[in-house]
Amino acid sequence: MRPTAKSLILDLLSTLRRGSMPVRALVAAGNFFGIEENALRVALTRLLARGLVERDERGQYRAGSRAEALDRWIKRWRTLDQAVRPWDGTWVAALGITARTADRGSRGEPLRALRFLAFRELVPGVHVRPDNLAGGVAGLRGHLSALGLAPSVLVTALHELDRITEARARRLWDVRALGRAYREARAALTASEARLPRLPPREAMVESFLLGGRTIRQLVLDPLLPESLVPAAEREALVAAMRRYDRVGRASWASFMRGFDILPEARTPVDLRIVERVGGLEGVGT
Repeated sequence: MRPTAKSLILDLLSTLRRGSMPVRALVAAGNFFGIEENALRVALTRLLARGLVERDERGQYRAGSRAEALDRWIKRWRTLDQAVRPWDGTWVAALGITARTADRGSRGEPLRALRFLAFRELVPGVHVRPDNLAGGVAGLRGHLSALGLAPSVLVTALHELDRITEARARRLWDVRALGRAYREARAALTASEARLPRLPPREAMVESFLLGGRTIRQLVLDPLLPESLVPAAEREALVAAMRRYDRVGRASWASFMRGFDILPEARTPVDLRIVERVGGLEGVGT
């Protein structure tokens, strides 16, 4: 799956530590992925209107202020261990959202917001996740609001489920699939890390962009379940592998960036596309 013009622009600009990027660099990068210049320019105009992209005095582009919170949220993949806390068995519940009423929320799709933060439907109208994230219930309430959950939805702690309901809640996530996905992603990174230095520059750039993006999406969207449900060691091993891959991928893009006098990037350009999956993400992480 190739990036869209919109996602490519946001992904490239979000990698810049400082400074900006000329249109010709964005167009050249778009060519790597079969994106036509006209489509890229149209996407750039729309992103500029939304405040997700800004133009400097030289007519070059950088990530806009509305994209900063999104970038902070994405960067948390490096420190996922700091995003969780020990779980005492308490659940967080969002009450009153069903498939029938989901379209009544303001600013986005409520069910999508819940899924983004790994809530699952326990019984009709009750979505839950373990209360093991840093920030607790209040933090989750804020994130869900930023993602478009209606204020009328009650987000609260849930204690002392009966034995049968507790067991059902713990089975809402496919923990075997999670573990398998960690291992498969780590193996793909290891193989690509060995292959990239031998590839032609353009192929190395494309491969690192696509694979790095897929892995970071996996980490950013990870449910961050507590240790008693999913051992954290495999997730932490994937984070470590992605940190290594980030260095290799950055080297693949270095010559391209220098060719357009772009300052060294803060991370490898990667195909994230998260802003397209969760439209209200600009407010997350603030």
